[in-house]
Amino acid sequence: MTYTYDPHKIKGRGKDQMRFELGDTLVDGGAETCALADEEYAGILYYEDEESGIKYTLKPGRKAWLFAKLYVLEAIMFKLSYQVDTKIDALSYGLGKRAEHWKNLYEMIRQQILASFGLPFMNAKAQHKPPYFHTGMNENWRAKIAYTPYSPFRRMVK
Repeated sequence: MTYTYDPHKIKGRGKDQMRFELGDTLVDGGAETCALADEEYAGILYYEDEESGIKYTLKPGRKAWLFAKLYVLEAIMFKLSYQVDTKIDALSYGLGKRAEHWKNLYEMIRQQILASFGLPFMNAKAQHKPPYFHTGMNENWRAKIAYTPYSPFRRMVK
């Protein structure tokens, strides 16, 4: 298992950006300090079609990234769920707080995803049509005819 992090690649929509956004950037200690290994991040962010051998990445868009972040957090929570608080005389390990932090982050991302489903969006086909409302749409074009003076009571006058 490898544990790498390159801060120059945090805009690359890959494991480095995911590590940065989740705060899993301390890779010097390996498995002791990192939540997931590089291969585990790659398994969630990238997949390969076994029949064709083509490697795929995430779909473009914010929702796909949020879902990937949610799946990474689920994997972290499953990995840390067996760790408990331990106290031996004066020595104590508070590993439950670590799992609680990841759980809070998971709930926050989950709420963001649920909130994004409630927002309406415009259909792509409708975006390329001219606007329904336009300047002068309420003007009377009959009143602009040159040979008749404008009068709101034109039909009544003979």
